[in-house]
Amino acid sequence: MTISWGRRLIASFVVAFVVAIIAHAAMIVTYFIGSLGTSTAPSGTLIVAVSNYYSLTSVFAFAVLFIAAIIGAFDRWWTALIAGVVAAVLAPVVGTLVTATSGGSPFSGGLIGAVFGTLLGGNLLYAVVVATLTATFGRWLFRIVESMRSRFEPDRKIALVRIPATNLAEGVVTHIEREAIDAELADKQWDAYVAALSEAGWQTVEVTSADRLADSVFVEDTAIVFGDTAVIALSGAEERRPEAPGTEAALRAQGLRLERIEAPGTLDGGDVLKVGETVYVGRGGRTNAEGIRQLRALVAPLGYTVVAVPVTKALHLKTAVTALPDGTVIGYEPLVDSVSVFERFLPVPEAHGTAVVVLSDDTVLMSSSAPKSVALVEDLGYRVVQVDISEFEKLEGCVTCLSIRIR
Repeated sequence: MTISWGRRLIASFVVAFVVAIIAHAAMIVTYFIGSLGTSTAPSGTLIVAVSNYYSLTSVFAFAVLFIAAIIGAFDRWWTALIAGVVAAVLAPVVGTLVTATSGGSPFSGGLIGAVFGTLLGGNLLYAVVVATLTATFGRWLFRIVESMRSRFEPDRKIALVRIPATNLAEGVVTHIEREAIDAELADKQWDAYVAALSEAGWQTVEVTSADRLADSVFVEDTAIVFGDTAVIALSGAEERRPEAPGTEAALRAQGLRLERIEAPGTLDGGDVLKVGETVYVGRGGRTNAEGIRQLRALVAPLGYTVVAVPVTKALHLKTAVTALPDGTVIGYEPLVDSVSVFERFLPVPEAHGTAVVVLSDDTVLMSSSAPKSVALVEDLGYRVVQVDISEFEKLEGCVTCLSIRIR
């Protein structure tokens, strides 16, 4: 279990406890206020009696919400609402049933019917409070707690990778002529790529293989990570959409909070370039305007500004440009629609020299098929780790496409 999973456990406990306590307190306050209008003055005895009556109900509500949060119910508002409704119904029913039978009432169909009837009576308020809180305040609190990092938690450097499919040669090709793929060489190149990440201090985590999904090795297209939040993409190439669930499971296992692009929006991770707090998004064949709008709405609360960039000469934005650690955007000008959109742009002399994976503040990973571009970047003071990915470049892939980096 990773440290981020620890944050998920803590967030699950905190949210389940807070929702259950608030609902419990709401019932005490309600009965207390209700007694003010009676001939019997409210007292500590009433508070204790109400608290005892709802104690088991609140315990069950806590348990249901805790389990739901761990398995990801708070990642989306509608699954949080479902979890809240389940807890709102199940906890009062089970709690009241246990309380009744332990008090001497025989277990029978009549008792069960009477217990369910309380959902329209005394337990109705409790159910409403739990369902409403879970889908609103509860989900908000879960996201806040889960995103908090302890000062004792080390900086993470995790790279998700996915082994090439056996039918890699059938991958989609859009802007270049198809070439024969050497599958055995591709496997060796992928192994070397993963080894390079590991040697640079990155923990590599394999996404479950998708042996019949030809493009699945290009795992970057399936999600984009913004700190502790991951946005699950929805590719404009429908044949690639089945790749996303495997990536989603791997990101969930790392404890990231998940958001997603929904149809009719489309977006590929290869179209998203992060430079500081600016997020450049390529509008091209795989990413549409609605996908960009959705991404903007998702990351604006995280402090990012989305800038849309036209892409007509390459498969993805990051086929044409990427960025060095200092924020300088580098690219092969014949593939770039508009250079002026970038604050700082540096042209490189080779098409395969556009892509860099930032390994650290002074080290980048580049393709060995672009020696002039490598020399240019080295001359800027960076250490360049070179890898041969020629078989993947035949499928419009680059060094960024083969991993999702989580920092």
